[in-house]
Amino acid sequence: MMVNFYTSMRYTDTSTSPITIWYAAATAKDKGRLQRVIRSAEKVIGCNLPSLHDLHASRTLRRAGKIVADPSHPGHKLFTPLPSGRRLRSIRIFWAWSF
Repeated sequence: MMVNFYTSMRYTDTSTSPITIWYAAATAKDKGRLQRVIRSAEKVIGCNLPSLHDLHASRTLRRAGKIVADPSHPGHKLFTPLPSGRRLRSIRIFWAWSF
């Protein structure tokens, strides 16, 4: 029951739901702190939970899959298949931060 609660909270939690956005900009120190929170939850629940990196990878793949499946999405044209047809072409994104 605790695993189901943690999983449902993880998908509605404000700290991990936008993980596809903040993960790339997070420092190693911040990622380490969050990973310690996950390890603490593992001890309380008594079972293994996905790491922060695995959580980011699965959320990013799911978001990309939704964009690829929706031709009306503004980012749909950014996902073009490679000649093999098995993988998508990677695009480069340059962030311009203004502080």
